[in-house]
Amino acid sequence: MAGGIKKILGALTHDHGHDHDHGHDHDHDHDHDHGHDHGHDHDHGHDHAHPRLDARPRERRRLTMVMVLTGTILVAEAVGGIVSGSLSLLSDAGHMLTDLSAQIVSLLALVFATRPPDERRSYGYHRLEILAALLNGLVLLVLSGYLVYAAIRRGASGAAVDTHVMLPVAIVGLVANLVGVFLLRDARSLNVRSAYLHVLSDALASLAVIIGGVIMWLTGALYVLDAVLACLIALLILVSSYRLLRDAIDVLLEAVPKGLDPSRVRADIHGVPGVREVHDLHIWTITSGVISLSAHIVVDAPEGAPCSMHDALIQDVQRLLEKKHKILHSTLQVESAGHEHVSDIH
Repeated sequence: MAGGIKKILGALTHDHGHDHDHGHDHDHDHDHDHGHDHGHDHDHGHDHAHPRLDARPRERRRLTMVMVLTGTILVAEAVGGIVSGSLSLLSDAGHMLTDLSAQIVSLLALVFATRPPDERRSYGYHRLEILAALLNGLVLLVLSGYLVYAAIRRGASGAAVDTHVMLPVAIVGLVANLVGVFLLRDARSLNVRSAYLHVLSDALASLAVIIGGVIMWLTGALYVLDAVLACLIALLILVSSYRLLRDAIDVLLEAVPKGLDPSRVRADIHGVPGVREVHDLHIWTITSGVISLSAHIVVDAPEGAPCSMHDALIQDVQRLLEKKHKILHSTLQVESAGHEHVSDIH
């Protein structure tokens, strides 16, 4: 989750990991009843199936292995932090919880993307990923706040830390994170790639805890450093949770996906030969990496022209959207220049 979600994800939008079938085997199951007669009875001549995330068994297996590693080390660091009195180790366990949350969301995306849509859920179960990301973001927000509070109290008390317990646990955590980085290093899908970056960031946090532990062990003092490290890691969790919540809410509000400029998309569609005007353009995200578009296009054709005249134009627009903007699902309503809008509700 941050489908989650991210930003870090912005840098990855050029590698969506989708295997696109450009043969336009799509299935438009939408009924557009806008309260007016278009004068066109469209059979696009191709089926528009709702796009699905490409669930790769290999990535799913590797992600599951990393989840087991992360969950195990999370418990070890939590127990080690309590036994040693190291708040920074507990904070690192909290940071690993952010990793585990991101991995769960990524796995949800891979698993539920394979479930077919039905009559009541025409987009399938993709939004479950977003709901999970929203819940995880709220939990992590509360966790980061608690860690900052605990770090301030710890810094004021100057309590000692048992580095003989803290250091071995932190080192094991670093090794586990590096194994996770290795397993996910060649991830192709956007979700798994984001999980890879989470694990990488947690490896850096574990390294910081180890450095702090070594300093405390060598000096036999400077225990306030433990509280400082805990605050820094809590801030990392806070940033991650904020991005996760922001991205999840954007998807639920059906905001235009980051990196897409609606005016540019409109201009590109308008540039297709035969298109006179574009209006009622909507672009939204179903789930991470799955973008949908709907639009009305006014064409240079006489009123009552046969649908076959528009098939090639529709395919041209859809190819442009797929190739230039990575929009795989588009619903296009064709109208003649003489068409009069009888309602502002679309």
